[in-house]
Amino acid sequence: METLRTADGRDLPPCPKNEIKRECRRLWQVIEMIMEVEAEQRQAAETAAPGIAQLSHLRGIGLTIASVMMNEVFFRDFQNRREVAGYLGLASSPWSSGAVGRDQGIQRSGNPRARRTAIELGWLWLRHQPDSGLARWFHERVGAGKGRIRRTMVVVLARKLIIAL
Repeated sequence: METLRTADGRDLPPCPKNEIKRECRRLWQVIEMIMEVEAEQRQAAETAAPGIAQLSHLRGIGLTIASVMMNEVFFRDFQNRREVAGYLGLASSPWSSGAVGRDQGIQRSGNPRARRTAIELGWLWLRHQPDSGLARWFHERVGAGKGRIRRTMVVVLARKLIIAL
């Protein structure tokens, strides 16, 4: 703190220096509180549901996403992958009229919280598991594409990931 200087090279006046010290103390208090909350969540997850702890050990999946997935999706028994996709609202929605048949995208009729979390998990998976088979599949399909194609394909990746989990 003593080496802080203004833009023109003068020593920092005492009032702004004290304000910076107070802000640093507040920041450290918040960091300590966050660490306490995370420790409580970790302990609750280990005692309440062992599946949450198992999921959170995977790189890229934290306690929050693991608990949402266990509480919203993985508590149910699904017969096949279509049921999983349908429950999340990530199943395709076909449309046909006579000889014309089209795919209208995903249904979005399932559990919205689980769907949002699954899509967020897809993005996290790409970031934290770049060497996994699903991440390689994603990069082969998307390549250097940006924007809409990446967003669309991450939804497909999320569906594949939840089915795999």
